[in-house]
Amino acid sequence: MTGAREGREEPGGSDRLYGRLKEFEGCAAATAGVGKDLVNEPMIRHWCEAMGDTGPAYTGPEAIAPPTMLQAWTMGGLSGHTDRSRAYEDLFALLDGAGYTSVVATDCEQEYLRPLRPGDRITFDAVIESVSERKTTKLGTGYFVTTRMDVRAEGEPAGTHRFRILKYTPAAVKRSRRGGRSLRPRPVINRDNAGFWQGVAEHRLLIQRCGECATLRFPWLPGCNGCGCQEWDTVEASGEGTVFSYVVMHHPSFPAFSTSAEGGPYAVALIGLAEGVRMVGNVIGVPYDKVRTGMPVRLEFLRTDPELELPVFRGGEG
Repeated sequence: MTGAREGREEPGGSDRLYGRLKEFEGCAAATAGVGKDLVNEPMIRHWCEAMGDTGPAYTGPEAIAPPTMLQAWTMGGLSGHTDRSRAYEDLFALLDGAGYTSVVATDCEQEYLRPLRPGDRITFDAVIESVSERKTTKLGTGYFVTTRMDVRAEGEPAGTHRFRILKYTPAAVKRSRRGGRSLRPRPVINRDNAGFWQGVAEHRLLIQRCGECATLRFPWLPGCNGCGCQEWDTVEASGEGTVFSYVVMHHPSFPAFSTSAEGGPYAVALIGLAEGVRMVGNVIGVPYDKVRTGMPVRLEFLRTDPELELPVFRGGEG
């Protein structure tokens, strides 16, 4: 209890906690971890189906696992991890005790050294690579913690996975000037999707097109799922589409996601665009209980507040 009180920092005050957090850098986060399953074809198939990845390298007698599955073979599943080190647990207990109880994943970096094949047994070690100084973000104030996992397959180096999270104290909820209404969460804009959001600002819905095989893809990715080419351009969607599937959000109530400001219910749909790709968006213009699979929709751009405009889809009851 004393440690928790000493760790708590006042906003704008000296960051005594940072010195204690830095002591964890270089400490093991997991040692001699073992993947719960061998690399196997069913998991590869499920991954490819979920990601829409039809690469020929992932099927057949010489199949390999998609490189981006590197972390999947090390995950703890519903039963959780049993290989976390004492240092890792102590670091997070210190942050929690100091009031930084919320967590969000921010980014990851992977390096691939060896293809993974069905039957490979995965082992790994992880280290607490770095803890940042205290940072203030739109989510709140906290510390970025980066862990590095070194993955082996049958004892051979297979890849490196760096994972960064923010442990933070949430900022006060921002309100707009119009009736105190909550604002929608802001989209995460990075170097891979900045062009999409620039198109939205210009009232254009842009779809990536591979520079090698001309395959269209959405959401935006740095490379083609079909041929792996990293060159691409864009095509502008016509705005025509149909509801492929949908859900109606009843609870909890989020007024920011409802055009009526009543907090719901409201419909969220997976829209099949005329160009052959799908995207998620709100369906507007019809009552939530009138949305149906196969309903034709038309693209619009909805300004939800002075700083945010989003693509949405207007349905027709006919």
